[in-house]
Amino acid sequence: MSLIITDECINCDVCEPECPNNAISQGDEIYVIDPNKCTECVGHFDTPQCREVCPVDCIPNDVDNVESKDMLMAKYYALTGKSA
Repeated sequence: MSLIITDECINCDVCEPECPNNAISQGDEIYVIDPNKCTECVGHFDTPQCREVCPVDCIPNDVDNVESKDMLMAKYYALTGKSA
């Protein structure tokens, strides 16, 4: 599943540059994650990099966008143009 940034976000700017899919951007009040681009870093890293750097732990799984690891890998291939 993709990730989501909660309203506990303090706009510290550390997550956005860590996302290899450019899925994170500044929203109206807090940073937001585009579920169409978020792969939880599958294909790039072993763990989601935004979670690794977030100082307030405000990036849980997005229960409205449930995806399996296979689905996340397929999204990674589609976003990067790489093949399996």
